[in-house]
Amino acid sequence: MPDWLRQSFGATPTEPWQTLLVRLVAALLLGSVVVGIHRATRGRTSDHSTTFPATLVMLCVLIAMVTQVIGDNFARAFSLAGVLSIVRFRTILRDTKDTAFVIFAVVVGMSIGAGQPTIALIGLATVAAAAAVYRDRPHEVATVLHKKILVVKLTWSPELETQLRESLSKHASDVQSLAASTIRQGSAMELHFRVALPPTASLPQLIADLNRLEGVLSAEVRSEHPED
Repeated sequence: MPDWLRQSFGATPTEPWQTLLVRLVAALLLGSVVVGIHRATRGRTSDHSTTFPATLVMLCVLIAMVTQVIGDNFARAFSLAGVLSIVRFRTILRDTKDTAFVIFAVVVGMSIGAGQPTIALIGLATVAAAAAVYRDRPHEVATVLHKKILVVKLTWSPELETQLRESLSKHASDVQSLAASTIRQGSAMELHFRVALPPTASLPQLIADLNRLEGVLSAEVRSEHPED
């Protein structure tokens, strides 16, 4: 690299570029291993978007880059911490196991970036063993409840609300009232419920049962989380 270009970018890396390249490639490969462990032990039970595996791999590589940039410079570490503090996950991980895998990717990337591949490899083996022992079981998947938002428009009466809840109890294991408002200039009401449905629940059957109630104008099931 020409001297004028090197001076423009300040201090040179403490490690040769070949070493940096090897570390980043290693972070990429080990990040893929993290994803493999996640898929093998979580399967379809994990409640996350399709981009989550790619996020784990990229996070591992990025943390390796950050660790190499920081090096032993404490001032640079505090500066980067301040800059990175503005970054927030827009998608909330609703499963603590997925949160653990995010931390897993971060630690693996940090180990590679710090030039400690042995820690990364031993950590991969240890966490993989723990994840395999406590992997999601098929019988646990069957008990997973999916929470939905149910919106019902109706000409309200105490009797109709009782019938409505009785009909919901046939499909949902838990029903929570969220909100109520008047519509059609006060001639009807719109009720919002959070319902916990088993995987085998039939949404068309639920809607059909509610629409059969006299006084129900419409019923709609929405996802509790828009990204689902």
